[in-house]
Amino acid sequence: MLRAVSLVSPLGFRLSTLPSVRGRPLSCAQDVLRRTPLYDFHLAHGGKMVAFAGWSLPVQYQESHIESHLHTRRHCSLFDVSHMLQTEILGRDRVKLMESLVVGDIAELKPNQGTLSLFTNETGGILDDLIVTNTSEGYLYVVSNAGCWDKDLALMQDKVKELQNKGSDVGLQVVDNALLALQGPTAAQVLQAGVSDDLRKLPFMTSAVMEVFGVSGCRVTRCGYTGEDGVEISVPATEAVHLATALLKNPEVKLAGLAARDSLRLEAGLCLYGNDIDEHTTPVEGSLSWTLGKRRRSAMDFPGAKVIVPQLKGELQKRRVGLTCEGAPVRAHSPILSTDGTVIGTVTSGCPSPCLKKNVAMGYVPSKFSRPGTQLLVEVRRKQQMAIVSKMPFVPTNYYTLK
Repeated sequence: MLRAVSLVSPLGFRLSTLPSVRGRPLSCAQDVLRRTPLYDFHLAHGGKMVAFAGWSLPVQYQESHIESHLHTRRHCSLFDVSHMLQTEILGRDRVKLMESLVVGDIAELKPNQGTLSLFTNETGGILDDLIVTNTSEGYLYVVSNAGCWDKDLALMQDKVKELQNKGSDVGLQVVDNALLALQGPTAAQVLQAGVSDDLRKLPFMTSAVMEVFGVSGCRVTRCGYTGEDGVEISVPATEAVHLATALLKNPEVKLAGLAARDSLRLEAGLCLYGNDIDEHTTPVEGSLSWTLGKRRRSAMDFPGAKVIVPQLKGELQKRRVGLTCEGAPVRAHSPILSTDGTVIGTVTSGCPSPCLKKNVAMGYVPSKFSRPGTQLLVEVRRKQQMAIVSKMPFVPTNYYTLK
């Protein structure tokens, strides 16, 4: 398992979830870390490199974390997410394989449509979150978290072998591409200048292979981890620097790192695996019931269904909620208390919101305390301060959907 390692950026932003490898906290010694195809590019552009999930990645560049965050909300930013695991599931029984591992209805996906789904175990715990796309090229394109790379790959490979031994037609291959995320309200406008496809016909959670700024064979998926409109571009590793350079020629685009990515996703109410969801939380407890396909709920044919499905109508001991508060920033592991001072839960992610000018956080509390507007307390530096259960996303999302 990966453990969280706290790191404070030069400007004071705490990135509270830098995993360790094999139980050892990672130092910033770059020789023990994997490098993306853009490593030298980051250094050349002033990237401050840190250890994250076994990789060396930029936490920020020359601009402050706050400036980078706000630029993404107002214009667009380019993130290197090449550390993510990209795989293709092949063969006639590819949907059967994927549905044996996740909670979503993969069979109902239209060509080039994707969905967020969850790997679960038999006790209902979340092994990882991932995006599955049913490509028109006859395979499933899967993107999952770098922090779960080994675990996810072993899970899928073991299932491939199991089904192959039963005569199924299924296979798996790792995609050795770089992955660039262009995020923000002007992202589509920037990208449109470099593609012939009409991006107005590519709504949220759809995907297509196209040439991008002269690079053929790129998979462009309308998705992201910021709450803004944007795309993730799977590009041949040898062309990653060319593509990043081409995108940066547009003055709308600036580079952004892990610090901005974390605060952006938190404002958007998006989970970070290992903090907000893990093997000890179920989809229902994690407020992710919407990922459970209706057909899958009825059939109860996904891992952990006997635990998860009854929770849909039952009282939960814990549920993920959003919290807002004034005062000192709330960080992961801070206790959550009822107004009478009883500890009832724990914060899993928290930071000052650059857009809202107040603190936002996620955490787990019993169901009876989960109603928006409920007043609670959080403990920060041994002092209690008022917090209010708030709807997520904290900042409205701007995903592009066809009206």
